[in-house]
Amino acid sequence: MGKSGSGKDTLYKAVLERWGGALTPVIPCTTRPRREGERNGEDYFFVTEEQLAELERQGQIIEKREYHTVQGLWTYFTRRFSPMEGSDYIVITTLEGVRSFLVVFGDMVRVVYLTLPDGQRLRRCLDREERQAKPDYAELCRRFLADEKDFAPEKLAGIPRLWTIRTDGAPEQALREWERVFREA
Repeated sequence: MGKSGSGKDTLYKAVLERWGGALTPVIPCTTRPRREGERNGEDYFFVTEEQLAELERQGQIIEKREYHTVQGLWTYFTRRFSPMEGSDYIVITTLEGVRSFLVVFGDMVRVVYLTLPDGQRLRRCLDREERQAKPDYAELCRRFLADEKDFAPEKLAGIPRLWTIRTDGAPEQALREWERVFREA
């Protein structure tokens, strides 16, 4: 987990590339529009509001977050799954998502928080947004400011077994740090 622009997707992809056979990705779902380059079933499962409502009726959701964006309500959630004995899973989620995973899976959950100085993080977010066919700078600003509240130090302090990785160095450095955490956890 980490704030927008902290390198979650980059590190996630690098981890899966190196450790893919040892880890099973948990693909989250969202009702938000697909960004350019995202693939359904790989980055997210893109669902309709009706599909979300049906999954909720069936009790198939572990955690759900709603964001009132400048483009309307976007929902992100994780479908319920049964972990297989001896398997390790990896997922990108939020602080609220972590809390839900801890409730459902307890001590099996290891939490890695990616951090980056705000100036670098803002530049990364801006660079990513400028690559979109229709950049949405208002949403970028909303997310950036919301992250300050969502990842406040007092909220992070309540997460057991929290490891922190700085992502302001070379990507290989963050990957080595993730591998160290994975082995120690």
